[in-house]
Amino acid sequence: MDDLLPATTMPGFVPTLNATGWMTMQPEPISESFIDFAAQRTDECLDIGCAYGVSTLPALARGAHMLACDMEPRHLDILWQRTPEADRARLRIQPAVLPNVSFPPASFGAILCARALHFLRGPDVTISVRAMANWLKPGGRLYLVTDSPYLNPWASRAPEYERRKAAGEEWPSFFTPFSALLPPGSDPSKHPPFINPLDPDILRREVEGAGLNVLECRWLPNQAGRGPEREHLPGRAVPCARRVRLLLAARRRRGRERRRCRMQRRARI
Repeated sequence: MDDLLPATTMPGFVPTLNATGWMTMQPEPISESFIDFAAQRTDECLDIGCAYGVSTLPALARGAHMLACDMEPRHLDILWQRTPEADRARLRIQPAVLPNVSFPPASFGAILCARALHFLRGPDVTISVRAMANWLKPGGRLYLVTDSPYLNPWASRAPEYERRKAAGEEWPSFFTPFSALLPPGSDPSKHPPFINPLDPDILRREVEGAGLNVLECRWLPNQAGRGPEREHLPGRAVPCARRVRLLLAARRRRGRERRRCRMQRRARI
């Protein structure tokens, strides 16, 4: 393993330095799709919640221009040290905490937010997704990955999630305190105070509410063997549990808006 990364007890994963779970050692399928797309762009792309650069580094290696953001400055320091000298001219790093970070509209050709949204409360998920939609350039793509309700250690609460979802709750898998989900002997200080796993329906709702077209939204297979098969969702929006694709949405939406404006101008004439 990379000597710059913390020691790990879970093969294929590296612990974060701020009690927000683990970084995968290899990009997941949705992140790989982001890397492919970012490598085709000549403008800057955003990896927000980048950890130690599992997706940023291979995107840079493919020639992408990247802004890497994370709430933990120590993660960014390690990422910078791991970046080859030849790629550093195409990398910017910036500490950022969702939903409080802000960028100008139409700043990025593509955005990846992998394994971060489930650490936010529901209203902050909504704010963050709408902000990311606003940061996309026309024709840009948003890739999201989040933990699902079927991932351990909260998989035992999956029946509760299913009942709450059937009852119409907006955020049916919001669980607090997180410490109640941990096995005996665990240290709560090494975990977040709550967790808000998402499913494809919730991700689709939030993405469409932000004005984007969803091209793909599905469960992903369990990479780590830490929960049921339904643990992962794909799309262009998921962590080690699920993903949703928001591709071409901004371009299509704005295209419709431009056509509507032209029709309105013709009507006035």
